[in-house]
Amino acid sequence: MNTYIRLVVSLSFAGGAACGYAESHPNQVFFGDSHVHTGWSADAGMDGAVLTPDDAYRFARGEEVTSNSGQKAQLSRPYDWFMVTDHSDGMGVINEIVAGNPEMMANPILQRWRDAISEGGEAAASAKSELIIMQSNGELPATVMDPKWMVSAWEKTISAAEKYYDPGEFTTFIAFEWTVNSDGGDNLHRNVIFRDGGDRTSQIRPLTTFETQDPARLWAWMAEYEANTGGQVLAIPHNGNMSNGRMFEEQQFDGSPMTTEWATLRARYEPLYEVTQIKGQSESHPMLSPDDEFADWDLWDRGNLILKPKPEGALAFEYWREALKSGLRLEDELGVNPFQYGANAATDTHTGLSTPEDANFFGKFKTLEPNATRWNFPVIEGPTGDYMGWEQAASGAMGVWATENTREAIWDAMKRKETYATTGPRMTVRFFGGYGFNAESLEGDWVASGYRDGVPMGGMMASAADGQVPSFVIAAMKDAEGANLDRVQVIKGWVDAEGQTHEHVYDVAWAGDREPDDEGRLPPVGNTVNMETAEYTNDIGATELSTVWTDPDFDPAQKAFYYLRVLEIPTPRWTLYDVVRFGAEMDDNIPLVHQERAFTSPIWYSPRSSS
Repeated sequence: MNTYIRLVVSLSFAGGAACGYAESHPNQVFFGDSHVHTGWSADAGMDGAVLTPDDAYRFARGEEVTSNSGQKAQLSRPYDWFMVTDHSDGMGVINEIVAGNPEMMANPILQRWRDAISEGGEAAASAKSELIIMQSNGELPATVMDPKWMVSAWEKTISAAEKYYDPGEFTTFIAFEWTVNSDGGDNLHRNVIFRDGGDRTSQIRPLTTFETQDPARLWAWMAEYEANTGGQVLAIPHNGNMSNGRMFEEQQFDGSPMTTEWATLRARYEPLYEVTQIKGQSESHPMLSPDDEFADWDLWDRGNLILKPKPEGALAFEYWREALKSGLRLEDELGVNPFQYGANAATDTHTGLSTPEDANFFGKFKTLEPNATRWNFPVIEGPTGDYMGWEQAASGAMGVWATENTREAIWDAMKRKETYATTGPRMTVRFFGGYGFNAESLEGDWVASGYRDGVPMGGMMASAADGQVPSFVIAAMKDAEGANLDRVQVIKGWVDAEGQTHEHVYDVAWAGDREPDDEGRLPPVGNTVNMETAEYTNDIGATELSTVWTDPDFDPAQKAFYYLRVLEIPTPRWTLYDVVRFGAEMDDNIPLVHQERAFTSPIWYSPRSSS
């Protein structure tokens, strides 16, 4: 393996003015959350959330707020950018239910829900689960689906985003979630994010699943918005792990065959995929990646959103890595890769409080805000089982490489996939692919050289000339407020001449003097977590890791992708913090320690031109 590994005392990840590249490439990483619900989302409000978009933005900027359960809440550091993505289905309805709107209260179901909200606790949580089940099965009262309730709520959503947008300091986006739970809970949700301000977004009202559940019709709606307003919009799917095999199914929503037009629209309007959030991870699964020792983490794999059991074979169509591999194969059939997704992560909090830090985790719903028993309280109740509180992941956030902290620059970076997902920590990660990189490529203004001589995360490499082998400049720096790094891995996927897909995980840079064993496995980095105090020390691991890595198994005739996975040393999970903070007595099977991680958008290779 032609690999150059080293620890770096001080890497400059931004790049400088050498070669005149300072203005022409992104030199800052900005962190934010692209998936946040407030008490204005029907399910959040049903559970008892009362925080508004204004509260969510103030919290994201670093201000102290009072949580839905009356606790003081504040981030240790603010976000750079942020958005509220309340559900379009029933937008504005929960406000009217809480207010006792007579038209709402004429329906006994809505009256019962209002009583449950007033009672709180288990009654509110059960009403929320009932709402989700009814929406999934198309059984909501007609009053809830009336679009008239949306008008004022959408205007106020736009107004809040505009109010807190401070270009250069704090960027907000106008957005909503389109919440498809098809066929009884199969999760096909998309967050719809506008590049534009209120002048354009006020010309439309959000699409709901009461109008259509077909993603292709969402893309058509997005195209119509762009044509009518001159604006721009993208969508980010999430939680394929709860789609029961439908997120990356190899057919259209109605069962008809995929077409080139369909694949083109999907690739155009969905550049990113949400890899991790509170409801688990959708990177890969141990059954799909049996040789990947780090695939078994934050799994929500027992069924769809309402616990409807998975059909046989569903897992292969639910996870990002498998979809990336399938996309390479499908491109040969369709002429377009429909699954060429970059990496996104977000929280999907329904409290208005984005808290992916384990020591400060406020949970998914108001009923799961910090308390001694939340680990054993249901997040979602379904007809065949429950997802329990301890299964929540304090995750995630997205880093975006952009030229400035503005809507235009950050949205453009999302569109070109120059992004990486993390489970919460704010590591700094750079990834370039090209030909001719070597050990010296990490010297001097190496970031400018990476852009000049290769492509960044999210990019497509040029075809290899005779004798060329791709090499990659890789650098990762720990979160300044977080844990040291364990290792950096390259995940490669490819398709062979017979159309079969493959994957391999390479350890390419790691802390300490460890050596791989005879099977190529790198020993664990160690564990400093104190189970009595929920503390850890950074006397193992590395603050920075970098390498220039050359693919030892490259075949110029095979399509491939490469992405980075950066692992921290073990740290306390939020469940351990609850054990220490509240004296919570949890079952022995509850995970208390984990390894936080980051994933870059892939770099793709094709033997054909990328045009």
